[in-house]
Amino acid sequence: MTATRIAVAVVLLAVIVVVAFGGLPLAALVERASVFAEQHREVAAVLFVAAYVLAAVLVLPGSILTVAAGLLFGLPFGVALTSAAATLGASAAFAVGRFAARDWVAQRVATRPRFHALVAAAGSRGFLFVLLARLSPLIPYNLLNYALSVTSVRFRDYLLATWLGMLPATVLYVYTGSIAKNLADPKSAPSWAAGSLLAIGFVATAALTLLIARHATRALSERLAAESAPRVAGGAE
Repeated sequence: MTATRIAVAVVLLAVIVVVAFGGLPLAALVERASVFAEQHREVAAVLFVAAYVLAAVLVLPGSILTVAAGLLFGLPFGVALTSAAATLGASAAFAVGRFAARDWVAQRVATRPRFHALVAAAGSRGFLFVLLARLSPLIPYNLLNYALSVTSVRFRDYLLATWLGMLPATVLYVYTGSIAKNLADPKSAPSWAAGSLLAIGFVATAALTLLIARHATRALSERLAAESAPRVAGGAE
């Protein structure tokens, strides 16, 4: 599970490069989107944030949008924009789950042991637990938004831990898109040396993300197991 994000990033990078260089129908769409983002940066940023928030509320995958941020906006602005969009999307889904669909979410969580343990564990040390859950790929981003909405974690702890915890994966995916952009644009195609630095940076970012995810997953799994253990023991009695 801890290598999932890296595998997804590599696959998406390969797909984007193939589309850009292979003359596929999507290449024209990607090119038009890139031109639009360059000519209408503010409008494109607002549309991107709106799409990300909607995807989070509808429980749609955000990985493609995150990679697209690097492709359309580059690394620095792409990371900042995606970080803001993902945090807003997580907050919107959290609000929907806590105030509009709490009973429905609680019913779904109750049928899944891992989520049930998560709800119980998040109440004690909310910030740390949310941070570990965000750093780990154990529970997907969109599902975690709703699962945490029925816990007793405070919104300010949820917000800050969500923003910090999603940064490593955000940087990795946006970096992936920015590499694809540099490779696909003949005007800004990097030299051999620059391309090597891009590759080294990507590998280093992926390795760091993997390391953080592994440690976070181990710590999260231990906490979930500790929370589930009394129930198992009680049931055995």
